[in-house]
Amino acid sequence: MAARPAVFIDRDGTLTDEVGYVNHPSRLRLLPRSAEAIRRLNRAHVAAVVVTNQAGVARGYFSEDVLDAVNTTLVMQLKAAGAHLDGLYVCAHHPTEGEPPWRVDCDCRKPKPGLLLRAAADLGLDLASSTIVGDKASDLAVAPRVGAQSVLVLTGYGLGEWAYRRASFPVEPDHVAGDLLDAVDWVLTSRAR
Repeated sequence: MAARPAVFIDRDGTLTDEVGYVNHPSRLRLLPRSAEAIRRLNRAHVAAVVVTNQAGVARGYFSEDVLDAVNTTLVMQLKAAGAHLDGLYVCAHHPTEGEPPWRVDCDCRKPKPGLLLRAAADLGLDLASSTIVGDKASDLAVAPRVGAQSVLVLTGYGLGEWAYRRASFPVEPDHVAGDLLDAVDWVLTSRAR
């Protein structure tokens, strides 16, 4: 079977509300048009894969159990809205905070490519035909390392990042979108060309 494209989606501020460290499942809320964005990817047979840094574990702000409960809530909220993720990949490490095994300079903390490489291997994905969507420059900086394109969304930190920090972006996004649904529409339209 041929490798398929994916949209790699940052969680906080891109798919869900940016509320700081999500230390309880009740604090996780899908952004208004996120479920529709995932449904469109599902219908187009483009893998919808969340890739998220969650250093709150390393920093001791919440446990692995809390992280698992929050991610289970995310999957359930999407399922209730008729959408599903093809994968959910998390880096709970931090290079300078916390204690081992969480305090480590790993290969999976964005902007390093470890999460994407793992997802590609697990799910049979073609990184060169994939897109990375996030609300921060650090989400997008991995794109050229794996040959993917990138989209900055103006939800979460995105509006401030684009308005005040874009001159310092290590990677210029291929597109800037209002939200995840706009990003997905751009990806699917680009693929159709």
